[in-house]
Amino acid sequence: MVRRQTALVLGATGGIGGEVARRLVGAGWRVRALHRRATVRAAADGDGPDAITWIKGDAMASADARAAAQGADLIVHAVNPPGYRDWGRLVLPMIDNTIAAAHDSGARILLPGTVYNYGPDAYDHGPDMRPVLTEASPQQPRTAKGAIRVALERRLERAADAGVRSLIVRAGDFFGPAPGNNWFSQGMVSPGRPVRRIIYPGRRGIGHQWAYLPDVADAMVRLVALDDRLAPFTTVHTAGHWDADGTAMIGAIRRAVARSGDAAATGGTRRAPAHRLPVYRLPWRLLAVAAPFAPLIRELREMRYLWQQPVRMDNSRLVSLIGPEPHTPLDIAVTATLRGLGCLPAARDQTSQPG
Repeated sequence: MVRRQTALVLGATGGIGGEVARRLVGAGWRVRALHRRATVRAAADGDGPDAITWIKGDAMASADARAAAQGADLIVHAVNPPGYRDWGRLVLPMIDNTIAAAHDSGARILLPGTVYNYGPDAYDHGPDMRPVLTEASPQQPRTAKGAIRVALERRLERAADAGVRSLIVRAGDFFGPAPGNNWFSQGMVSPGRPVRRIIYPGRRGIGHQWAYLPDVADAMVRLVALDDRLAPFTTVHTAGHWDADGTAMIGAIRRAVARSGDAAATGGTRRAPAHRLPVYRLPWRLLAVAAPFAPLIRELREMRYLWQQPVRMDNSRLVSLIGPEPHTPLDIAVTATLRGLGCLPAARDQTSQPG
């Protein structure tokens, strides 16, 4: 009988952490999740042979992480402070705790990565002379958040010398059915509300890379299944959805709203029909005024350069390992995202609260 592998997921209530946890379960893994309110989470999820095992603990507590990781083959480090609060103070101690837990258990660490650790001058040029990021592109961040991401990854790279294996899977801007710290759910639309307008952070004509959470999670689970083929410290890029001129995501949102047949989603017949939902540019100057008082806005402003130039990651290494990258068609992905966020009729009915 083949032993079922065990994964510990840190951040299982978040967007990418939750998606990875569900796909690991579907792939036959035993999945544990560390959470400060484990009893509440377990009651909400129900019980069963394939249910996630919720363990009470805190990723900021080294002893909790190490105890939860005993016997684990994989530690998914998908935990982040909500809303970027105390991001600089908490992120590095949490990865140190995960490294210690992986050292004890022999587990490989899986880290969802981003483009933030690359600065605006890090890009190579592909055959078409467009900026492209490879896994070997220099990491020269100009932002505090990017510098922290670099420090985090370097700790994992150094840990490989002590026998701690890790896999970093970098992706573009996340979007998906679960709300989270991302541009889609915290900028373009408002979770729990009908879509009456779209706020777009970039300029027309500037390409942007998006990453649908279920696709990224699927790629991650396929990669960890190839553990014996991966180097002790491995980095991989995903391609996701490339919006060549800033209009693809806007069009997908408009079509999803139009297909929903929800008059309220466009504010009734006196407002623009769904296929002509108004698009407003993000008021960057106003954000500058609010930034000193709101950590989330401050962090978003730091990443403005990603909307001012086309930045695209090359996924050749990923394809060489798993074959074609998982890729949900954009319209299907956006519709599922809007339903999950409560922006389309069925989802609003399911998520409405009394009182």
